[in-house]
Amino acid sequence: MSHPTYDQLVDLPAYVEQPVPIAFEDVNGHLNVRHYTGIASEGLDESLVPLGIPQSWPAQGHACFSAEHHLTYLAELRTGDRMSSRVRLLGRSERAAHALVYLLDDTHRRLSYVMEEVFLHIDMATRRTAPWPEDVAAALDKRIAEDGALPWDADTKGCLKLR
Repeated sequence: MSHPTYDQLVDLPAYVEQPVPIAFEDVNGHLNVRHYTGIASEGLDESLVPLGIPQSWPAQGHACFSAEHHLTYLAELRTGDRMSSRVRLLGRSERAAHALVYLLDDTHRRLSYVMEEVFLHIDMATRRTAPWPEDVAAALDKRIAEDGALPWDADTKGCLKLR
């Protein structure tokens, strides 16, 4: 399956908009591999705030933990390039959700990186999975339906599934 184009993705809300900092550069002169996942993860976190999952959620007894990732590197990001992430929610189960996070190279108007992720709702008292709170589940369902109506296919690899 092919990836969506930059022009398709740029219409989604932007998160973690920033230039690639020199501190994130590796010996090859581009964004170090570990930072692609970190930046994409921050974008996913930001995208969940309007759905009732704030950064302070652990203080309220809840958290999201990553369970699985599939990472695809498509084009290098170099120091100073403007980047941003876009998020498409694909589905959820009683205790998990499935998302695609796209890291865009806004300087060169291209898709740089795709992170497919399954993440879990955690009850911090037990540190075990738990059903999504009803308000969060409803907000996730609404966003999943909106993202499902996008005019381009989700480019999943088929190796990650909700259980």
